[in-house]
Amino acid sequence: MSLPPLAPIPPAAIRLSLSPPEWESCLDAWLTLLDFYVRSSQEQISSLLRKNDSVATFLKSLFDETASRQTNDETLAGPKARTLQRTAFILTNRLVSKPGLPASLLDWNFLSNFCRVNIRNAALPYLMSNVWKHQSHQFNPILQRQKDAITKSLEASSPTSLKEDLENLALLIRASTDVGGYFMTGSDFADNVVAAYGKVGDSEHRKPLVTTTYLGLLSLVKADLPNASLLSDHLYSLKSDADARKNGPSLLADLVTNTPLVPKLRRTVSGKSADRLVKLLDQVETYRLESLARPRKLVRRSKSKGKAKVHEQDAELHMHQMSLVAQIQDLFPDLGSGFIMKLLDEYNDDVEQVTAHLLDDSLPAHLQSLNRTEQAAVFGTTAQEDINSLAPRSTPPPSDHFIPQRHTAFEDDELDETQLGTARLHFGKKPDQQTPVPANKAAILSALAAFDSDDDERDDTYDVEDVGGTVDSAHPEGDPAPSAQAAHAEADAALFRTYQTSPELFGRSFDIRKGQARVALKRETGMTDEAIEGWAIMLQRDPRRLKRLQGQQAAFDGRQTALASTAYRESPAGTESEDSDVPGGSNGRGGFTGRGRGRGGRGRGRGGSVAGPAGDAGTAAAQKRKEANKGSRANHSRRHQRAKKMTRGGFHG
Repeated sequence: MSLPPLAPIPPAAIRLSLSPPEWESCLDAWLTLLDFYVRSSQEQISSLLRKNDSVATFLKSLFDETASRQTNDETLAGPKARTLQRTAFILTNRLVSKPGLPASLLDWNFLSNFCRVNIRNAALPYLMSNVWKHQSHQFNPILQRQKDAITKSLEASSPTSLKEDLENLALLIRASTDVGGYFMTGSDFADNVVAAYGKVGDSEHRKPLVTTTYLGLLSLVKADLPNASLLSDHLYSLKSDADARKNGPSLLADLVTNTPLVPKLRRTVSGKSADRLVKLLDQVETYRLESLARPRKLVRRSKSKGKAKVHEQDAELHMHQMSLVAQIQDLFPDLGSGFIMKLLDEYNDDVEQVTAHLLDDSLPAHLQSLNRTEQAAVFGTTAQEDINSLAPRSTPPPSDHFIPQRHTAFEDDELDETQLGTARLHFGKKPDQQTPVPANKAAILSALAAFDSDDDERDDTYDVEDVGGTVDSAHPEGDPAPSAQAAHAEADAALFRTYQTSPELFGRSFDIRKGQARVALKRETGMTDEAIEGWAIMLQRDPRRLKRLQGQQAAFDGRQTALASTAYRESPAGTESEDSDVPGGSNGRGGFTGRGRGRGGRGRGRGGSVAGPAGDAGTAAAQKRKEANKGSRANHSRRHQRAKKMTRGGFHG
């Protein structure tokens, strides 16, 4: 369905000639059509813009007529007219957000009138930002032409005719920091404004120059990308002009005296150049001249304090909503507190929902027709009511004296109810009625037997800090725990076989740990997941261990090809050392060689003993070898013998 075209707003002479009902009908028709346009898709609006320019003509006529409205013209000042302006604002925002905007909507006069009408709208900077982003290829040439025209007019000998152009420019800079940054870029425009200020002697013609410069300087630091360097350059230029005038009226002195430029720059500026700019602002502050101060406009306030008597049902003031009203008024300062409180009542005090409906202009019809500047009524009491509140009254009868009752944690227990028997009561420390347990003599004798009364030095067997080990867990007969070693060797062999065939089973992922192969490997080796994974890591870090396991895997095929000799061989005469278990025998128990310490021990098989004859050459050589190797053995052999003795229960075998 194609949308019908929009008729433009007629001039003031035609509007005033219509009767109020006729004009209300026209406003209703425009509101209905604009509502259709706002709710339609972007394709329908773009198609209509290509066919005719009725939308652009209507928007231009609406804002031009509203901006030039006289005080006696109330046709565009009522609630419906304001609703029409807000709906047109939403439609304009949709048009500028897409390419292909008609050139008439980018006209300098239209944009200035648009900003003048919507200057208090909190969404105006957002709309102008969309114009700058999406219409820059058409908007920038228009700005450049206007900048050249204003700069050329400022160079004239009498630039008093620029008052209207500068006021329109100030409106655009206030609405868009991008426009202000565009005009303040470079020095041509700013220098001509400074020069024109010296040519104009009237305060009324200087005011547009001051306002435009003030807004332009602020736009340099309020933009998305602040340009503090360009701001410093302009301030230095203004400072140089003020120094040349020698304390006379200058543009910088007028800015410092009649505008809040310095305080706002101090609050806004930040970054690396902040220190430099703050020092410059301190210097600029000295150019303040009280003689240039313009008188401020007196704001006439109503003398009525709203203290008239009202009915009780109308006198209620929702104080809990005042903070919510202040939050909304920060975004929409043109809205009255009474209107905002009605919105809060409608949306159950939801500030976000109220703000969203105000930005989208999607309020219901019964709220759209309300006066948006309505203030909340503030009720007070009259002087007579204050006097009546002080009238004497009889003293109310005293209430019953309240006697508090104390409760404890032991209330209603056996002792409180006197149900506890006297046999369970005692004074002081409770007597210990346990019978002494007779000492275990067998355990004491077994512990005493573990001590060696002939030992001439302190037993440091259990000094973990010194030795780093515990009691030797060797077999009582001298064998090194064959069952434990066999289990460890079997686990190493199983792990190594798995590592050679499937190294991925040693990963740390969840799937590998829960797989059947890993579960079978844990069952076979009796190790945890962490131990299996750590075994693989240590194998990768120890090449010698990997080589040893590879040799064992390659050398042993499960068949024993040779038997070690187990025949008894007596040690040669006089070769016993001081750490032999059985004097006159070999190193192993029963004189067997092979496993354990059957290799002869220290000082054996070399023709001499430290306990041999004093004049024997072998004895001297054995003593010399022992002394030379004493540092390498330290006292570990004695500890080892001591530990082996303790495993046999403290008795010699």
